[in-house]
Amino acid sequence: MSKLTKKQKEAVAKVDANKAYSLSEASALVKEITNVKFDASVDIAIRLGVDPRKANQMVRGVVTLPHGTGKDVKVLALVTPDKEAEAQEAGADYVGLDEYLQKIKGGWTDVDVIVTMPSVMGKLGPLGRVLGPRGLMPNPKTGTVTMDVAKAVKDVKGGKIDFKVDKTGIIHASIGKVSFDADKIQGNASELIQTVIKLKPSTAKGVYIKSIYMSSTMSPGVQVEVKSVG
Repeated sequence: MSKLTKKQKEAVAKVDANKAYSLSEASALVKEITNVKFDASVDIAIRLGVDPRKANQMVRGVVTLPHGTGKDVKVLALVTPDKEAEAQEAGADYVGLDEYLQKIKGGWTDVDVIVTMPSVMGKLGPLGRVLGPRGLMPNPKTGTVTMDVAKAVKDVKGGKIDFKVDKTGIIHASIGKVSFDADKIQGNASELIQTVIKLKPSTAKGVYIKSIYMSSTMSPGVQVEVKSVG
């Protein structure tokens, strides 16, 4: 195991591993313990009391972070010619259809989100092996398969993210940047957590939210007191 640097040791010393912090305290602390030279992402991990192997306990959804993600999200709009102008005006970075399908077939995936129309989904099916593992396959449930292409592009650019519980029962999401004010980090985190709470499956028994941890790129994790966000 690699040794901790002096700055990493200082960061670890500021976090009480046995304490659960309020959401506002955690949001401020994550900023304080981050010492990388770039604008690190702030991430949250929510451990749920669900069994993701059961279809009726799969928790997934979308949320629009009130203060955005802080990221320049690259959007590809796979649309028919009559929708191209609409997608471009909404701010899509790449717009087209067959030429981009060919590029993806060749392994190109240099985008963060793909928005498309229901009529195009049939053409995307064969590309599932490329898009699926990267989380790029459009999905009606996340609003990325729609006839209202302009709204979908604007939503994604404006801070809309989708999330789902992984096979270990944890939801991982990026909720902003360390350069954000602590209250904006708190606001984004709260919006995500409240959305997850609303999505509690009726079949989930016992404690639903087991733990919440907030961290930034390469920082220690800060435990958030679940009661402070309920």
